Amino acid sequence: MSGILSGKKGIIFGALDENSIAWKTAVKSHEEGAEFILTNAPVAMRYGEIQKLAEQTNSEVVPADATSLEDLDNLFNVAIEKFGKLDFILHSIGMSINVRKGQHYTDMNYDWTQKGWDISAVSFHKVMKTAWDKDCMNPWGSILALSYIAAQRVYPGYNDMADNKAYLESIARNFGYYWGKEKKVRVNTISQSPTPTTAGKGVKGFGGFLEIADDVSPLGNATAEDCASLCVMMFSDYTKRMTLQNIYNDGGYSNTGVSDELVNSYFAGKKSEEE
Repeated sequence: MSGILSGKKGIIFGALDENSIAWKTAVKSHEEGAEFILTNAPVAMRYGEIQKLAEQTNSEVVPADATSLEDLDNLFNVAIEKFGKLDFILHSIGMSINVRKGQHYTDMNYDWTQKGWDISAVSFHKVMKTAWDKDCMNPWGSILALSYIAAQRVYPGYNDMADNKAYLESIARNFGYYWGKEKKVRVNTISQSPTPTTAGKGVKGFGGFLEIADDVSPLGNATAEDCASLCVMMFSDYTKRMTLQNIYNDGGYSNTGVSDELVNSYFAGKKSEEE
């Protein structure tokens, strides 16, 4: 199979079901000629359909908890035995127990905070450290993680996931410096539009985030398919000197203050209140 990822090998973390960005990225990567291992935490795999994706993309599934260095060691050993060195890694992992349990940001359960921080952000460092220690990335390889603009702005209801995403982006920049200097490997994050994945829909007020972002964005929200296409491009040789970047894939939302639609909606609401 030919394509812009022909001959490239990698690992994709976080595919849960057909709505997930990692799932769609796996499908598009396969269409572009890549081979990869699919992985997710064992507990997540029980609720997802990853075996269906594996059959569709002719991929092997290796369960791994990305917070466990032991699991990651085994995962990368399997990948190295199968492929030799790797060309890309996608980290599409995030979870907040505080969000799931409805715990307000001003009254966080810190045990839950620490767990979510480990899963959503520190796991990215652990993934990169494991790859670093095994020296298993090809020069000009690409390591990518998914983020959200709440890392820079306040979104009530996004809770401690905003902190997790901010730390994730910082890890990408700082570890990415060493990957670039010493290994010629790229490390980036993609700040994606609010996307109705299983994880995203668990955030309080998510529907409002989605609608407002779509009204504000000149091009409208970027879909999961759009993000998957961008991931494929970031894995490819066409972006070989892009690194340490947080790439906004959001239809222009991040650089737009207000839109006509948002202003008109606001004043329509005010007029309705007055009547």
